[in-house]
Amino acid sequence: MTIKELLLLEIESTPDTILAETLDFIRFLKTKETQTQPISEMADSATHTTVNSTGHSLLEHLKTIGKWSGDDLKECLELVYATRGKAKFDYENPFE
Repeated sequence: MTIKELLLLEIESTPDTILAETLDFIRFLKTKETQTQPISEMADSATHTTVNSTGHSLLEHLKTIGKWSGDDLKECLELVYATRGKAKFDYENPFE
C-alpha cells in the first residue's frame, strides 16, 4: 500500500478532533516546505507568493506606502508603551 492509502485508512477510524489537528499539521508542513524552497523553485510555483525579503527590499517597499494617514497614532503609541517591557541588562556591554 502507498503512504496515501495508509493515511486514508487511518483517517476513516480517527475522531474529528484529531483530524482537525492533523489538518493543521499538514498545512504547517506544506507551508514550511514552500518557505524553504530556493527562489528558482518558487518562481516555478504558480500558487506560491512568499518571497524572501532583504533590508533593502523592505526599505524600498516603505517608500511605496506613503505617510501616516490616521487619527489613531497617539492611541497606538500609548498601547506600545503600556505593553512593552523594560529592557534589563545584567552584563557589561562589550561594545562600549
